[in-house]
Amino acid sequence: MAGSRHDDFFGRRKGRPLRASPDAILSARLPALRIDIETPPPDDLRQLFPVTVDTVRLEIGFGGGEHLLHSARAEPATGFIGVEPFINGMAKCVAVIDREGIENTRLYDADAGPLLAWLPDRSLARIDLLYPDPWPKRRHWKRRFVSTANLAQIARILRPGGEFRFATDIEHYANWTLNMVWCATDLGWVARTADDWRAPWPGWPGTRYETKAIAEMRKPAYFIFQKKPDDGASDG
Repeated sequence: MAGSRHDDFFGRRKGRPLRASPDAILSARLPALRIDIETPPPDDLRQLFPVTVDTVRLEIGFGGGEHLLHSARAEPATGFIGVEPFINGMAKCVAVIDREGIENTRLYDADAGPLLAWLPDRSLARIDLLYPDPWPKRRHWKRRFVSTANLAQIARILRPGGEFRFATDIEHYANWTLNMVWCATDLGWVARTADDWRAPWPGWPGTRYETKAIAEMRKPAYFIFQKKPDDGASDG
């Protein structure tokens, strides 16, 4: 991604001013939860968490944190890294983590590009990209997160057999992503029937954005792409 602005993939960073309580919680708790990419990554990403976890997953652009928090509660043996540059969404998520004492999450409050570059090879079991900004105008398509460069990074940091999950309600972005993955030789689409991409994944809790999309008669699509095996790679 040399020569490009990392924040090209996102729009605004702030919404309405935070109330005193969320702002105080964000200031107090985020420093301990934030991943510091100015330091070298650990050899084993499980070391990022204060509790024992078996595997590590990444969610890019978690919005208000509904899916990230649901996953962290449901799978306490998995470590979750959540990325969200929108301050108001980050504040909501941090407040819940603080209130519920959730310990298997780490957060990153900037564009995902530098974090992807920081993460070690074959270090993640799964990456979720759920309802990203579709940048619908043709002149903005270059700002879509799904790109040749980002898919190469995703394939690099996924372990063999790991999954890249992508959900969108925008047909053009769905087709765009399929075409991009088709050219990414390290990733393969695992669908066998139409229901494999038309129906939500098992255990899917839904999101507020998805509810809005369905109410506006847009049909979501749910894709799973799998990292192909490579010689000499570890499944650890």
